[in-house]
Amino acid sequence: MKILVLHGINLNMFGQRDPKQYGTTTLAQIDARLGELAAELGVEIECFQSNCEGALCERIHRAHTDGTQAVLINAGAWTHYSYGIRDALAILAVPIVEVHMSNIHAREPFRHTSVIAEVCQGQIAGFGADSYLLALRAAVASAQARQDT
Repeated sequence: MKILVLHGINLNMFGQRDPKQYGTTTLAQIDARLGELAAELGVEIECFQSNCEGALCERIHRAHTDGTQAVLINAGAWTHYSYGIRDALAILAVPIVEVHMSNIHAREPFRHTSVIAEVCQGQIAGFGADSYLLALRAAVASAQARQDT
């Protein structure tokens, strides 16, 4: 099973950016932890980060035909306004799990709205780097359930 993990704008700065909200864990450390859990679960993951919205959309488009069976996405600030990313995700016919390290619903009002939420199976937020691990477990379980039907 192949799972695509998408990291959006500014997430390459985890570990340096606003440690009060995001902690000190780096994106490389998050990806490493995801890799360990993926091995434990017996799935393959690919992690992709971009600060260019078009590059993220193009990677989503490739997921439509490359055997991706589930997607985790933390779109960063694009979560709140990128209809381009939302529409790219809507093309996919696989489980999509939205993930955030901070609790976006307990932050500034503009962060309370996710334009990608309606094309995602669910959202996991507020558990720091563990949000990604919870999201991977959810994505794998959802993809397996689809295979079993």
